[in-house]
Amino acid sequence: MAGIKEVYELVAKGKAKLIAAAVQEALDGGCDPTEVLNDGMIAAMDEVGAKFKAGEIFVPEMLVAARAMKKGVEVLKPHLASGASGAAGKVIIGTVAGDLHDIGKNLVSMMLESAGFEVIDLGVDVPKEKFIEAVEQNPDTKIVCCSALLTTTMPSLKDTVALLNAAPFRSGIKVMVGGAPITQAFADEIGADAYTEDAASCAQRAKELVA
Repeated sequence: MAGIKEVYELVAKGKAKLIAAAVQEALDGGCDPTEVLNDGMIAAMDEVGAKFKAGEIFVPEMLVAARAMKKGVEVLKPHLASGASGAAGKVIIGTVAGDLHDIGKNLVSMMLESAGFEVIDLGVDVPKEKFIEAVEQNPDTKIVCCSALLTTTMPSLKDTVALLNAAPFRSGIKVMVGGAPITQAFADEIGADAYTEDAASCAQRAKELVA
């Protein structure tokens, strides 16, 4: 279908200004909204993520593509069966207490949304109790993502994961951690379910965790 192919190309190239019209055109042309989302936008972001991992493109290109996707989803949302744009499940994300970094977290949020998740972003400097409250308020949450970008906030990440691990709802969620100083070994040590080194891997891993 010409429409879906064009949407795919525009998202992959990050053409945010052109995407809304292309999505509308695809819909007007009779394309199925869910196919536009899955085969057009999410597939394009998968390609962008793969290129990022291979070192062919960098963070700015990935951000631009994610922005284009966001613009496209705005046009698509009213046409999707309710919940289709969050069909993969609900994710709660935040940067741990004491840490004010949000670029990495925002990129992960965008990539998760691009992969079909509904994302609840708690922001930065999030007290560990707030992560717990957020899950309690959203009992259908599948994944909690915590990020720490400083070595000095790694203990805060550890405390947050410890509190999540002790929560009664723990068996129903997966805990993912990330951030510059975080390693797989540290994630294992503090009892997280998954660690990924970048935003593209995070979206991929999240899909595997809820599959």
